[in-house]
Amino acid sequence: MNHQKLQNESHQAYLWFRDAAERGNAYAQFNLGMMYKKGNGVERDDACAVHWLRLAAGQGLAFAQNHLGAMYYHGRGVERCDHEAARWFRRAAEQGDASAQQNLGHMCRQGRGMAVDPERALAWYYRAAEQGMAGAQNQLGECYLNGVGAAVNHPLAMAWFRKAALQGEAAAQLNLGLMYQAGQGVDASASQALYWFRKAAAAGERGAQRELGIAYAEGKGVRLDARRACAWLQRAAEHGDCEAQFRLATMYVNGRGVERDEARALQWYTRAAGGGHMAAQYNLANMYAHGRGTARDPARAFDWYRRAAE
Repeated sequence: MNHQKLQNESHQAYLWFRDAAERGNAYAQFNLGMMYKKGNGVERDDACAVHWLRLAAGQGLAFAQNHLGAMYYHGRGVERCDHEAARWFRRAAEQGDASAQQNLGHMCRQGRGMAVDPERALAWYYRAAEQGMAGAQNQLGECYLNGVGAAVNHPLAMAWFRKAALQGEAAAQLNLGLMYQAGQGVDASASQALYWFRKAAAAGERGAQRELGIAYAEGKGVRLDARRACAWLQRAAEHGDCEAQFRLATMYVNGRGVERDEARALQWYTRAAGGGHMAAQYNLANMYAHGRGTARDPARAFDWYRRAAE
């Protein structure tokens, strides 16, 4: 009953927005575009979403301009075009839209729709970060950490990562943990690193899951626990982290934290090797060369040795 009620209410909202949008109301045009974009109250239709977002954007509505830029960026409902994406992001960003400022920062940093411009990327990230945009705060921290658009400044990187991390930004929590781990801009602290890794890992950040797995595998800041190590490495590996896949495969080869299983080790080495992990490529070649976890296959062994050496 509740589901049916919500559907009816969404459809009524759609009818109201459509009527107002057709009479030229920019906010209704934006909301109607978003309903088509999300499939809320109406069947999802990216082309219709672009149509209504464009009308609202043309009336100067910053929210619509940012979302229209995103449609061009991803090629949804319109042919992908970085120049158009950047144009609409800029129009919204200049009106003070924090999300558009962050998006424009990405475009400047990546050189999409414009020449690479690290200094301008930093400036747009800063404007969005000052408005409390956690993603931009994390990006700003990465700029200061890596010297993108400004000199390397570990204390500033730490400060921006912390602001974003306290808002629950998982990528920033991982970055903060890595800085504590390495002692960058702060005294090294395994306990603080683990605190932030745990927060990020619980939010599904695969890099943090990998770091927790490594900590348990090596007893870094925690009591050595091979089973927990495998559990966290498994999560990260399933999310596509090549280093976690490599380490999990090695755990299966050695029977650490899991029952020894060379066939499963071969599977994880294969996934890591396919992602370009050199050590995994070498170990996979060895598995094929010696018939471990699979039938001996000199041709495949040679191919993986070659890839590892390149």
